[in-house]
Parts: sequence; C-alpha cells; structure tokens
Amino acid sequence: MTPAVKAQILEYVESFVTAAILAAIIIIFIGQNFVVQGSSMEPNLHNRQRLFVEKISYRFRQPKRGEVVVFKYPVLPKRKFIKRVVGVPGDEVKIRENKVYVNGQRLDEGYLDSLTYGEFGPVYVPPGHIFVLGDNRNNSEDSRFPDVGFVPFGNVVGRACFRWWPPTKMTVLKRPETFLQFDKAAQ
Repeated sequence: MTPAVKAQILEYVESFVTAAILAAIIIIFIGQNFVVQGSSMEPNLHNRQRLFVEKISYRFRQPKRGEVVVFKYPVLPKRKFIKRVVGVPGDEVKIRENKVYVNGQRLDEGYLDSLTYGEFGPVYVPPGHIFVLGDNRNNSEDSRFPDVGFVPFGNVVGRACFRWWPPTKMTVLKRPETFLQFDKAAQ
C-alpha cells in the first residue's frame, strides 16, 4: 500500500470518527429524532410521525404545563412515551364530569377531539415530578395509571418541539393557549 493510499484511508477514518463523536454529542446533549408510536396523542400527533426532541431547555428549567414531552417509561426505561404535561410540582389535578382541572381551574382543551371519561383525583404533584396526560385521553396510558404515575424530572428525555415527518404536516409544536393562563397567574 502506497503512502498516498494510507493517508487517504487515515483521512476517511478521521472524518468518520469525528462525525460519530459529533453525532453522539448532538444526540446526548442537544436533541434527537423520536417516532410517535400509537394513538395516545391523537388528534395532534399520529402514529409513525417523526419529531425533533430538544434536550437543552430542561437543563435550565423544569417542564411547563402544556408542553409535549418524551420520557422514559418508569416500568421499562428503554421504552419512551410521549405525553402532554398537565401538572407541575405543587399542582392539584383532578378530572370531574369529563373535564380536567388544575388548581381548581378548568382546562379549556379545544385541542382535543373527545371528552375525558371517568373521575380521577384530586392528586398533588410532588416536587421533582410532572403529571402527564395523552391527548387521546380515553386511549392513553398516562399519569392516571400506577405504572406511569408522576414522572420524575430525571425520566424526561426532552421537549417535542418540531414535527418534521410527514413533510405535509411539518410544524413547530406550540403550547395550547389554555396553559398560558397559568403563566399569567404566576406573574
């Protein structure tokens, strides 16, 4: 093998290693792709849609009500779930007469297609945890169920912020207006 060929191979190896290290840094610290599995977030997110999940903001702040988060399933941490944050530490959450209440205020959930059946709570979100619900409330394994329960901050992978597949549904994922009332009340 000639020195020129060896130099060319070494250059390819260096480029590959550099790319692998950069990809690992991005996936570990900045963001990653996530594929929605199932129907628990319909009508807003559908099976097989692909999202970009950013991991930076939760290094500096806790999740906010209304954000869609990806988290490790507590019973089997290799599985990841995607749900909407409804309660943050200290919040009282309950479901009465097909409506969700947080701290006594009824959520106006115009982003849902159906009512939330059943009664639940009240429960109080403990420090260092969030309470999550799927948007398809009647077909969602979420904080109402003991195997999910309150999600510890340490299990949160990141915030779903951008749907990129399919291209016809590409959009930035925003918090619904109803959750902004809590931001105003906190000021």
